Formats: sequence, C-alpha cells, structure tokens
Amino acid sequence: MAKNPQAKTPTAREQMLRGSAWMTAGSILSRVLGAIYIIPWRIWLGAAFLAANNLFTKGYNIYSIFLTIATAGVPGAISKQVAHYNAMNEYQTGIRLFKQGTILMGIMGLLSFALMWVLAPWLALNDQALTQVYRSLAWPLLIIPVMSIMRGFFQGYNDMAPSALSQLIEQIARVIYMLGMTYAIMVLGSRNYVDAASQSTFAAFIGAIFGLLLLVMVLAARRDKYRALVAGSTNAVKISTRHILREIIEQAVPFIIIGSGINLYYLFDQYTFNPMMASHWRASTTVLNSLFTLFAGNANKLIMIVISLAVAMSSTVLPLLSGAKTRGNVREIGEQVTNLLQLFFIVMVPCALGMAAVAEPLYVVFYSYDRLGIRLLVLSAFVAVAMGLFTVLAAALQGLFHNRLAIYDMLVGMLVKIVLQWPLIYFFHVWGPLVATMAGMLVSSALMIRALHRRYPLRLRQTAHRLLGITAFAALMAVFVRLTVWLVGLVVSPERALGAVVALLIAVPVGVLIYGYALLKTRLADMVLGARIGRLRTRLHMR
Repeated sequence: MAKNPQAKTPTAREQMLRGSAWMTAGSILSRVLGAIYIIPWRIWLGAAFLAANNLFTKGYNIYSIFLTIATAGVPGAISKQVAHYNAMNEYQTGIRLFKQGTILMGIMGLLSFALMWVLAPWLALNDQALTQVYRSLAWPLLIIPVMSIMRGFFQGYNDMAPSALSQLIEQIARVIYMLGMTYAIMVLGSRNYVDAASQSTFAAFIGAIFGLLLLVMVLAARRDKYRALVAGSTNAVKISTRHILREIIEQAVPFIIIGSGINLYYLFDQYTFNPMMASHWRASTTVLNSLFTLFAGNANKLIMIVISLAVAMSSTVLPLLSGAKTRGNVREIGEQVTNLLQLFFIVMVPCALGMAAVAEPLYVVFYSYDRLGIRLLVLSAFVAVAMGLFTVLAAALQGLFHNRLAIYDMLVGMLVKIVLQWPLIYFFHVWGPLVATMAGMLVSSALMIRALHRRYPLRLRQTAHRLLGITAFAALMAVFVRLTVWLVGLVVSPERALGAVVALLIAVPVGVLIYGYALLKTRLADMVLGARIGRLRTRLHMR
C-alpha cells in the first residue's frame, strides 16, 4: 500500500515550534556568548570598563541603524516572498528573487560602508574616540547584507538551521577576536581603552566572514535539492528582472522602518538622555555617560538574551503566515497568530520574571555589584516583554502583507515615547527612558493586536485565560527563585562573584523545575505546545 505523502507533512504549529526551536537555540546561544564575553572584558579593562562600554554601546546603537539600512529589510522581504512563491509552486521565481537580491545587497553594503565611514565624525559630534569606534563598525556592513539575504532565503523554505548555526559561528568568531585583541591591548600592550573598544566592535567584521562562509557551504551542499524543486516548478508566473527588483524594494521598505523600531528607541535615548538629565540635574558628562551605560549598555546586553527569543519566533512565523495568506486561508491565519501569541507568552513571561528574580546575582556575575544597575535590570526585564511582543506582532502584520498598518502602529508608539521622555526623566531620572520605552511599545502592541483581531479570527479570550495561568505559574516560580537566592545569600554573599555564581546555579534549576512542573501538571503545556509534550509527562510519571 502506498504511503500517504501528507502523513509526514508537519502542521503549521509543528513547523512554528520546530523553526522556533532552531532559531531560539541559535539566538540564545549567540546572545549568551555575547553576554559572557563581558566577564573577562570587564576584568581586562579594569577602571576603564564603563568608559569603554559607553563607546561600545553608542557605537552599536548607530551601527544597528546603518545595518538596517544596509540590509534594506531585504532578508525579511526575501523570506516572505520566497515562501509566497513556493506556496504557488513557483520555485524558479523564488530563486531569481534570491539572485537579484544578493546583487542588490552587495551594492547596498558598499554604499552603507561608505556612508557610515564619511558621516562618523558628524554622528559622533566630533568625538574622536567615538568616531574611531563608528568607523570600525563600518567594515561589517560590507558582508552582513549578503549574509542576511542568504539567511532570509533559507527561512523562506522554513529551513531555520542554517540561520541558527551561522549566527552561532558568527558570534563565536566575534567573541574570540574581541577578547584576544582586548587582552593584547589592555594586558600586554598600550592599555588604550579606546583601541580596545574599537577592536571589540571591529570583531563584528571577523564574525561576519565566518558566518557567511558557513552559509555558502550549506547553499553549495543543498544545490541539487533546489535544482530538483526548480525542475518541478509550475513556471506560470512570468516577471521581468526589473519587476523582481521593484517587488523586493516595495516589500523591503516596511522592513527597514519596522526593523529600526527598537533601535530608534535606543538612538533617541542616546541623543536625549544626557541633555534632558542635565536640564534639571547637576552632574558631569562622565556621570551621565555612566548612568546611560547602566541601562542602555549593561542591562540591555542581558535583556537582549530574552528579546532574542521573540526575534527567533518572528523569523519563524514570517514565511508561515505569508504562505497561509497566499493560500487565502483566513482560519489558518487566525490559528497561527493565536499560536504565536501563546507561544510567546509561555516563553517570555517566565524568562522576564525569572531574570528579575535573579537580577542581583546575574548582574554581579557580569558587571560586579551595583545597586542601581541591579534595580535597572529588574525593570529592564519587564521592558523586554513589551519589546518582544512588539517584535512578534510587527512580524505577523508584515507576514500578512499589512505593512502600512505595522508602520503606523509603530510610529504611534514612537510618538508616545517621544512625548513621555522628558516628563518621565524629570520625575523618575534614570528610570524615565525605560518607562517611556515600555509605554510606547505597549501602545504599539495594543494597536497591532486590535488590527489583527479585526481581520482574522484570533482566540483572544482563550489567549487571555492561558496568559493568566502562565503569569500565575511564572510569578510563583519567581517567588521561589527569589527565596532561593535569599537562602543562598545566608551562606555565601551574592554580592561577590563566587556567591553570585552559586546562587544562579541553584536558583535557575529551581525555577525551571517549578515552572515546568506547573505547566505539565495542569496540561497548560499541552494546550499551547501541542499534545506531543504529553510524552514528557509520561516519561516523568506524572498523571
């Protein structure tokens, strides 16, 4: 008897979970590596750490905007359009999109490199140290656009493994180079922290080379697979190269704007925090720079580990929603967006509450004890949920071709941030920018949920009920985790590195066990993640 070929076809939820697993693993590992380097980096920089980290943070804020422009939103657009044409069995057109897009990205990389190099002194407000850092970050713009479009191509096939692996390889190479150069400069060499910071940012170029090489190898290995798909392509769609390029650009522009969303919030903080604080609070530029680094640099590096979960989910859902939209299946779209929201909450809420619960030992491990820095990390952990929700909802709207809606909702949230920034800084000082960011992101997210609910049959009441259970279990977990940290503190001080490491090694597993047990016992995990998770309950002999 012939086997049913559809029997092995994974459902949309399974594809989302599998893709999210790959992208989450790659994002988490790369983000963890990107945070762990701080420990030796801080030690070798010594007293110059905050000054160097201030340069590093401001450099990456500007670089992120240029990178978004350099990639021009094309990776996301390519992922979306390739999935669109694949759903129509027009694999040949998807390949043509990829080839033309790669040429376009090479040109955009060159232009962005030149632009950032020339504008560096002006963007740095003639600060020579910052100019040096900006120019070191111009180099990766030559490579990352091409690398990003290759990732988008793989994601268009719902193949997340190459993107995740290249992300990890890129980060490993980057961290090795930056730590090696920092040690050479700060321990063996001139001890010039500006040189150490600029070499640390130039490491992004080294990492990009290795990430690109891996993607090229994977593409070469799967060449026969793509040729076979092209051979069976319908080829009913006849479009010119000019039309392909116009289509790429039309789809890319919204990705530029939305992709810059979080970075624009950071950039607004970078250029307004010091003058707004100085308008009513007497402090030197050095002190203000240090305060800015506490929330925009130190806390941000740690919460980006959590936000990377949302980025991974958004990368996974984009081609799935695009394919469902092409098929015109409104019910399937409603199911996928509902699954996306519930998957987001079941992962992000406990991560945020857990990070807040272990904020003290976590901060101490990476940066040494700083009471204000720890408290800012607690608030930042909750801001991460708002940022993550904005990320996945914007991706959902874009995947469904509602680009204008996504841009409008993002701009409304940004306007809320701009309006609230000064009064919140006036009343809450260093806390103000974080509260303004959370308010702006939540407003955008609320508008996006409303827009999606009006067009598709989302199960918002069900999602709200499950979110209530998720939040209750996550809060319970956070209480026990915080209690564990306190008990460990009675034996070894969490204000010291050794005590902080011990606290984390004990508290984190406690939190995972409590939250995991609650989800499995109540079968909430089955409802959100699917019936297959029940196998884990069986293995653990849970009824």
